[in-house]
Amino acid sequence: MARTPAGSPPDPRGAERFNEERAAYTIKGSQPDLEAGVAAIREVHATLKPKPGVYRMLDARGEVLYVGKARALKNRVANYIQVDRLPLRLKRMVAQTRSMVIVTTNSEAEALLLEAQLIKRYRPAYNVLLRDDKSFPFILLRAEHDFPRIMKHRGARKAKGNYYGPFASAGSVNTTINALQKLFLLRSCTDSFFARRDRPCLLYQIKRCSAPCVGRIDAAGYAELVGEAKDFLGGKSSAVQRKIEAQMTEAAESLDFERAAMLRDRLRAATFIQGSQAINAEGLGNADIFAMAEKGGHIGVQAFFIRGGQNWGHRAFFPGHTEGLTAEEVLTSFLAQFYEEVPPPRCILVDRDLPEADLLAEAFREGAGGKVEISVPQRGDRRRLIEQASRNAVEALERRLAESGTKARLNRELAEFLELPEPPQRIEVYDNSHIQGANALGAMIVAGPEGFVKGQYRKWNIKTAQTNDDFAMMREVFQRRFARVQEEDPDRDGGMWPDLVLIDGGKGQMSAARDTLEDLGIEDVPLIAIAKGPHHGREGREVFHFPDGREKMLPVNSPLLFHLQRLRDEVHRFAIGAHREKRSRAISASPLDEIPGIGPARKRALLLHFGTASKVRAASLDDLQRAPGVSAAVAQTVYDFYHPGG
Repeated sequence: MARTPAGSPPDPRGAERFNEERAAYTIKGSQPDLEAGVAAIREVHATLKPKPGVYRMLDARGEVLYVGKARALKNRVANYIQVDRLPLRLKRMVAQTRSMVIVTTNSEAEALLLEAQLIKRYRPAYNVLLRDDKSFPFILLRAEHDFPRIMKHRGARKAKGNYYGPFASAGSVNTTINALQKLFLLRSCTDSFFARRDRPCLLYQIKRCSAPCVGRIDAAGYAELVGEAKDFLGGKSSAVQRKIEAQMTEAAESLDFERAAMLRDRLRAATFIQGSQAINAEGLGNADIFAMAEKGGHIGVQAFFIRGGQNWGHRAFFPGHTEGLTAEEVLTSFLAQFYEEVPPPRCILVDRDLPEADLLAEAFREGAGGKVEISVPQRGDRRRLIEQASRNAVEALERRLAESGTKARLNRELAEFLELPEPPQRIEVYDNSHIQGANALGAMIVAGPEGFVKGQYRKWNIKTAQTNDDFAMMREVFQRRFARVQEEDPDRDGGMWPDLVLIDGGKGQMSAARDTLEDLGIEDVPLIAIAKGPHHGREGREVFHFPDGREKMLPVNSPLLFHLQRLRDEVHRFAIGAHREKRSRAISASPLDEIPGIGPARKRALLLHFGTASKVRAASLDDLQRAPGVSAAVAQTVYDFYHPGG
């Protein structure tokens, strides 16, 4: 088979593989057949009733093509049978459809919520997709302790306590928590750390905690601070500031200058929070603001999050699969998916009228705990906020398009330099990390057309290579990674096969990876190894090793060189971070961890009673049974583990 110099054979599908919108509609498992698709839909339509619900279009392999909701399923599905009235995009979908799944609901609002859940689960090729659907961070005041802890929280809100958010980024949460610690002196440590303290930690010394762990503040005093924090985060910041000012004045008049200075620092922290979050949203309370921008077939959505009249951050989103849809349809689908996990506020401001605004408001009612208003402001402060969001949306979209153009150009240059048939859309980069073979770990990062795809990063604990052998480690990582993808995606239509593999290493690592892939029968994955050149320290040069033994270098100031170095540095960062985490776990591990059936509570009880794991091992059965919190059965389990012969 003819191969490109980078080790990849020419790909006859190259022209369509690397266009994002077209790749989304790739036929899976069968050729498009409009008549067959209409026949399948007509068969389902005959069984439907005019009830609200959700329908899923499936292709021949059972992959979800589209998720839709309807007030009357029978009427909505009938539209797909009238193919002459369908746009080209939906004709392609019907031509791929071979079956449907129907779920009826009690109302159209329920159907809307279910539709959003299914879109996020299946990410269908023909639905508008909220690409940046990473969970938003919140501030959590936990309520499961006498002295509640303030902390950052992501994910499902299962823990008891008060949640405040969403914040636009982890950075904005961290900044706010730091300021809140100075303002209210609330603890941020874990419960186990709290229970072990016998003297104040550093946070008390730098006036960011009131040290309830060692009794520097009683429960009533701490509860007062917690109440002030809830008021402040709930929008009553002015009242909290006035209260602190009065306390500071009282302390100064009574010549308690140390307390007055502490209150002054708290007041400064309150001013800092308000100053960093000010956005002239007085009287707005809790609200989210959305504005859209369109350019060159691309859409950007700018969101502002207002809580208690304060700006808790903003973020730009760029929905995918928007071809052939109106801006109103895109924004409606975007909002439904956005609030599928994030609790909606009672007020949502948008920059255009939405045909299904009332339906969205009804669907959001339960999550918001009351009536939700979706409106388009026409004048006043609310209109100015919408205009500000619109300007930000335009600027964010222009930056996005400029960055996309730069990345596309770099991808074309990358394909030319590495002699690939097409610009790569999925790049995998590999590295190992260990210290003299100890705690060895392999790592992979993934880069796509829009940057790093962190949800697809992977790491492997090295099992077979026990010595300081980087080549053996690389062989194991490639064996495990590509043997699995061969099993899970043999047809290579699941998007998990790389278009380019970069290896952080030289000729040895290249040979190990190449030989491993050949043993697996894989000969069409381009491989390149990137190694530090002989003058790396002085000039920043890198040497690129090809599978056939050739080497190439790039000019010192080449943007492509910087791009490849960034890919290499990212996998290096990820590998080292994962290795450090593994090493820390190994250092803090206890021999008691190896005993089956012994959990953290029993392990803690044994260590508190005996002092060390070696003393637990040397203890008699009677001594083990006398340990507090250790039952006779557990004591027998521990004794039998260390004395298998009796």
